[in-house]
Amino acid sequence: MFEPSDSPRLFGCAMGVDFPAAVLQGLEDRLNTAPPQAWARITLLINTQRMARRLRTLFDAGPNRLLPRIRMLTDLDGLLPGTPLPASPSALRRRLELVTLVAKLIEAQPDLDAKSSSFDLADSLATLFDEMQGEGVTPEDIARLDVTDQSGHWARAQRFIGIAEAYIDQAADAPDPEARQRATVLRLAAHWQANPPRDPVIIAGSTGSRGTTQLLMHAIARLPQGAVILPGFDFDMPHDVWDKMGNETTGEDHPQFRFLKLARGLDMSPGLVVPWSGNVPPSGARNRLVSLALRPAPVTDAWRRDGPNLTDLNQATANVTLVEADTPRAEAIAIAMRLRQAAETGQRAALITPDRMLTRQVTAALDRWDILPDDSAGMPLQLSPPGRFLRHTAAVMERVLDAEALLTLLKHPLTHSGGGRNLHQLNTQWLELQIRKDGLPYPDPVGLAACATRAVKEDDGSMVVWAEWVARTICDKTVTASLPLADWVARHLALAEALAAGQCPTQDSELWLKKAGEKARAVMDDLQDNAGHGGDMTAADYSALVGAILSKEEVRDRDAPHPGIMIWGTLEARVQGADLVILAGLNDGTWPEPPKPDPWLNRKMRFDAGLLLPERRIGLSAHDFQQAIAAPEVWLTRSIRSDDAETVPSRWMNRLGNLLSGLDTLGGPAAWAAMKNRGNHWLALARQVDAAPPVDKALRPAPCPPVAARPRRFTVTEIQTLIRDPYAIYAKHCLRLRALRPLVQTPDALLRGIISHEVMEHFVKTSIDRPEMLRADALMDLAQEVLTREVPWPAARALWLARFGRAAQWIVDTEGDRQSIATPTLFEDTAIGRLTLPSIGTTLEGRADRIDLDGAGAAILYDYKTGAPPTKDQQKHFDKQLLIEAAMVEEGAFDSLGPRPVRAAQFIGIGSNPKAEDAPLDDEPPRQIIAELLSLLGAYLEVEKGYTSRRALYEDRQARDFDQLARFGEWDVTDEPHPEVLT
Repeated sequence: MFEPSDSPRLFGCAMGVDFPAAVLQGLEDRLNTAPPQAWARITLLINTQRMARRLRTLFDAGPNRLLPRIRMLTDLDGLLPGTPLPASPSALRRRLELVTLVAKLIEAQPDLDAKSSSFDLADSLATLFDEMQGEGVTPEDIARLDVTDQSGHWARAQRFIGIAEAYIDQAADAPDPEARQRATVLRLAAHWQANPPRDPVIIAGSTGSRGTTQLLMHAIARLPQGAVILPGFDFDMPHDVWDKMGNETTGEDHPQFRFLKLARGLDMSPGLVVPWSGNVPPSGARNRLVSLALRPAPVTDAWRRDGPNLTDLNQATANVTLVEADTPRAEAIAIAMRLRQAAETGQRAALITPDRMLTRQVTAALDRWDILPDDSAGMPLQLSPPGRFLRHTAAVMERVLDAEALLTLLKHPLTHSGGGRNLHQLNTQWLELQIRKDGLPYPDPVGLAACATRAVKEDDGSMVVWAEWVARTICDKTVTASLPLADWVARHLALAEALAAGQCPTQDSELWLKKAGEKARAVMDDLQDNAGHGGDMTAADYSALVGAILSKEEVRDRDAPHPGIMIWGTLEARVQGADLVILAGLNDGTWPEPPKPDPWLNRKMRFDAGLLLPERRIGLSAHDFQQAIAAPEVWLTRSIRSDDAETVPSRWMNRLGNLLSGLDTLGGPAAWAAMKNRGNHWLALARQVDAAPPVDKALRPAPCPPVAARPRRFTVTEIQTLIRDPYAIYAKHCLRLRALRPLVQTPDALLRGIISHEVMEHFVKTSIDRPEMLRADALMDLAQEVLTREVPWPAARALWLARFGRAAQWIVDTEGDRQSIATPTLFEDTAIGRLTLPSIGTTLEGRADRIDLDGAGAAILYDYKTGAPPTKDQQKHFDKQLLIEAAMVEEGAFDSLGPRPVRAAQFIGIGSNPKAEDAPLDDEPPRQIIAELLSLLGAYLEVEKGYTSRRALYEDRQARDFDQLARFGEWDVTDEPHPEVLT
């Protein structure tokens, strides 16, 4: 196939060339007169499964011929005679072994990192070992590093790496994949040197970025019938630039640096690389422009020298569109619109970006047109339904079950998927409503049974049985002890499968079905098989471990997506074959991504040891960019702002823009402006698509329901609501709506008020019979007892008790004065009054906190407030609770009292700043209050009287239960009400 040559064979394909098609074309050119069996003798080594599929697709397209042996770079055993090396263990096994070591290190040195990060540290350590094995760096090389001028952290990391490597080396019968790959390559190279194969061996598509791969490429390039085909080789790079780029400390971030390093390893010059085939790039002019723009930093002065030679800028930028969107959302919508057009016109289009958040936004935008792109990365397993389900069930063992976690599990689509899910969903809804009504912050078997009993009045007992299954399956699963990993996995799988199967399963659950379920099953099986290497851990450690393992895996369905709309990572840019390539997220910090921090070795130590520098990843990204921008049609997109700050354009876009802006005489600025104008056209279309349909703003509501539908029964506290926010009365009584209480209830002001009332009632009742208990310490003991019993939040208990303590002495002192004037007679449980207003057919009900009777039989009313008591002016106009209760007493509304005069009424503020505030009975006597009540309630029985929203709130910013129903925000409190007569 190849003519004899004394020098290694290095071939290249220019940027923008469809690489798999060029590989096939080059083979056809060389085998056009060869016998058919010559094709089958070729061994073609490639580096990605996507390229393998593409090559097979091209071969299937014809003409008929025998297929070469297509192998992955990681599958070399078939090329090596004799017994292959022992198989590598599961990657998870090595991670688990390292997790055990790292956890012990953190226990010994807690300042290293949090214990929950053990898996992440172990993962980074395993990555470092892979790199060391791939580059041929031994622990002895690390140990010889000079760290005398470094911090103690690096010396400690150096010692630990040696310990961990020695531990791994004990399992010599199961080498790591990188160590096995390097050993295989070395054996293969030695075998080929002694017995060179007569058939062609070609390695195609690799840039030689790893040391082991470079060794293989060196060995193949020197074979009598061997060749290396480089993707995206820059044939426009001058020789002097190649020569000046050789410094590893400055040239690593250049897109062509790997090719220079490979050529020098073969004692060649990059200028000796020849084209593999006659395939020409879509735009040679664009390749020259980008090559000049990406020159390494020490020779950017060449822009002035070589820039004037770029005489075809219009051709270079004709099919390039620059989109600079205001926000990531606008960028995603513009991209989605262009991909939609490509789908309609039959273009093969690819979106390339490392920004996974942006790809999800584009996928969501495409969904409106029922276009599902073929995403090479797929969905992270942890975000799939089985992944979320496994994370939720693992968390149940970690911490005490609360109502939110319980409902999250019960509502999950995989829960109870083994049959009877419809009834399960109905029971879950009833249970949630009852939990919100009763309050059950930490569900237990007793509490769940009580909620189930009260949830459905006419239940046949099935819901109680279901609640028992829930309690048996989920409750009391928290484990505080450390257990072996194998026990955790067994407990976790038992819980997950029982919950997914359901109460009475009639079929297999959906937990392990479909591709996401199959992948999750494989991950958990792998964890179960290797659990013996994990050691003991707590529930929190296990939950973090499961989350970390699931986050490393992805799942995708290759059969469902649109065949012509792809989302690729930067590595897939080498495959090419797309008519339209969109390079998105071109902001610094996204593309290129910043080097990840290395917790083990700093940059100097890496350089001294011979490991890869952080700039290598930037150089690989630059090469991917240089290849992708050479496609037939290209979009370059970025967002000017992220969610919280202004962004910086990618360094490659900056270079391209700066170069064009400096070529005034050649029309560079005009070409750059034309690129922007094409992008602005699509951004304008995206704004139209994303614009919300015009919606008339709501007016300030003041509904006027039929008189027959209006309420005729009020509580005393609802009168204040009727004055301040009549719309809330309309929603509650006419629409019969109730605000749902929080699922996980918090220690709010309402609960604090209830608790304070209970403490005061018990304290006063006790002090009547036992005056010696009228002491601050007795009051605090009672408060401690009630808070411990009724408040399950330790922080709230301590805070409320402290606040109560600041008012305790004042309460005791003033209570003595109150009891010296009158005797406490009725309390909240007995002070229930009902007043009928016959003239308007309305009933008023009230419950007083406390009513005392003096020696003359006159009543004194008290009301406890944990906040500031209302002032006299507020009571006159809005907060008329005590005034109305006083009127009810004089009208005989309290049966146990009968009609009697009211001597006084007082609010008792028992908050941090205790204070008493008298009700203005002289200014607002009971008869006047009754008249005002008749006037107020009678007015709302008129047909055209509306229930205005937020009529006179104490603060405009105060949130109300029915603000969303009233569409508050579309109107302002300064707007006039809009009465609407309802029929």
